[in-house]
Amino acid sequence: MKLVGIMILLLVAGGYQPMAAQAKKSTANPIERMEPMNWWVGMKNPSLQLLVYGKDIAAYRPEISYPGVEIEKVVTTTNPNYQFIYLNIGKDTRPGEMDIVFKKGNKTAFAWKYPLLAREENSAAREGFNNSDVVYLLMPDRFANGNPANDSHPDVIEKADRKSLNGRHGGDIQGIIDHLDYLNDLGITALWSTPLMEDNMPTTSYHTYAISDYYKIDPRYGTNEDYKRLSAEAKKRGIKLIMDVVTNHSGSAHWWMKDLPSADWIHQFDQFTRSNYRIGTVTDPYASEADRTLNTKGWFDTSMPDLNQNNPLLMDYLIQNAIWWIEYADLGGLRIDTYPYNHRKPMSEFNRRVMEEYPDFNIVGETWVHEPIEVAYWQKDALNPDGYNSELPAVMDFPLLDALTVFTKEKQGWDTGIMRPYVNFSRDYVYPYPYNLLIFADNHDTERIWEVLDGKIPDFKLIFTLLSTTRGIPQIYYGTEIMMRGKKQKGDGDIRRDFPGGWPGDKVNAFTAEGRTAEQNEVYDFMKKLLDWRKENPVIHTGGLKHFVPEDEVYVYFRYNDDKTVMVVLNNSDEDARTIDTKRFSEMLNGFTAGKDVISGKEIRNIQDSLTIPAKTAMVIELE
Repeated sequence: MKLVGIMILLLVAGGYQPMAAQAKKSTANPIERMEPMNWWVGMKNPSLQLLVYGKDIAAYRPEISYPGVEIEKVVTTTNPNYQFIYLNIGKDTRPGEMDIVFKKGNKTAFAWKYPLLAREENSAAREGFNNSDVVYLLMPDRFANGNPANDSHPDVIEKADRKSLNGRHGGDIQGIIDHLDYLNDLGITALWSTPLMEDNMPTTSYHTYAISDYYKIDPRYGTNEDYKRLSAEAKKRGIKLIMDVVTNHSGSAHWWMKDLPSADWIHQFDQFTRSNYRIGTVTDPYASEADRTLNTKGWFDTSMPDLNQNNPLLMDYLIQNAIWWIEYADLGGLRIDTYPYNHRKPMSEFNRRVMEEYPDFNIVGETWVHEPIEVAYWQKDALNPDGYNSELPAVMDFPLLDALTVFTKEKQGWDTGIMRPYVNFSRDYVYPYPYNLLIFADNHDTERIWEVLDGKIPDFKLIFTLLSTTRGIPQIYYGTEIMMRGKKQKGDGDIRRDFPGGWPGDKVNAFTAEGRTAEQNEVYDFMKKLLDWRKENPVIHTGGLKHFVPEDEVYVYFRYNDDKTVMVVLNNSDEDARTIDTKRFSEMLNGFTAGKDVISGKEIRNIQDSLTIPAKTAMVIELE
């Protein structure tokens, strides 16, 4: 839509509340924002873009006299209230506070003090989340309320209303910090929170995917300093922090929507135009340009203006924003929302530049398509017919999700029942890096797995055993360990319920064994046992995977390396125990005579002959 048309949406979004100026402004200093607010010396890429916003700022000429720093260029747009200053920061530049002097003609009009900081030691060598990790996904508004004083805040429109399924409930960063020991005890090693940046929409802002300030934590969650503290406290417990990044769209309440840097900053139409959500048009060789364009340029929702990643000024801004948060908060990973809706080539540059700064880092993209060949297209180094390389290290295994939510309910057929996960893994040849796939049974956008299974614990144990022992990086959705349910058809709020015990006055506290039911403790203890074991066994992280075609409802696969071999047996039959002839697996069992089931603790003898496994049961056997 045209800029005039956007004003209707902005009126719905509420009035613009600008962030406090970063320096005291005199009448002679028109600057309202300079972003990023600081930078670091010693970065791999010496270039830095400064977005400067203020009344008629384009009329001023910036100058810098700081050892090692030069102005490469100053870019202005059709909007005189912006200028983009590109700096070159030499490798020997020292940290300090530099003066950016703004002149009109030959006269100094005002100056801005800009901090250049020293990096933390070994910042560039940070390790991102990987296949040794287990990721816990939570929605901060629904996890725990550690600071009721910030449930509502004067700087943002929507106030707390816990009675509303789609309202703000008050969960916050302090609540997460308060329960890091709980996550550590469960066996979690990486934490992915849905976005924590400010979302100033008047309703349904709890999901925080309509960001109104990319450099500010939503005050109902806490402060930037709180987020940094969360990262530090998590790190003390061996937990990496993954930030949820939204590059496809901002929120319509974002401050720049009142005064866009340029008309092509967002995709505009004569009237509101929604995406067709047809991600497949990107890879479809026969797709019309109209369909492809609508997928990429259409708005995700009325409150989510679609950003134009083909604008190089915007792309530099988004890339630097991600790097700023990594450096500032000591992050261990990024998750990129709605990845295939972005323009492809600029996002390749996004990934390349982030990974250039942090070679051992990891970024996972939300790639919600249903065939492995479609998902693989978006992973770095995929052999795509069009030559496209996303430079995206990790993708999300939605095809496996499809298999996991169905197979326990079906009898084995040619490609149904227990065959579904087998078939899914048999197609891993399309992935350049199959071990760098995020694998999961549910998330904040899907039916909860306990709803899918109607609370059947044996079925869940099969699914979770598979997730814990196959290739990839397991992701657990908050509350799964206590059997939380939720129906997608009731709305997103139902699959994002409050964690019981996270709020003062909750009648039940499921963060403690005493507050959980016997069934909940059975599930929690089962998951903890597997996760603790997984953490200590590199064979599951990086070892080889060999599987055998399922027979008679039983799926058998092995994880192996030079030091260890593990045999996983899943019996999906809901009727009888199965006695399987293990001679079929001789190529993997050769040299082994016995084993021990990690789950039950049972010793197993004569494993080269036969093995009996009860109905709807999983076994994880360490071979001896």
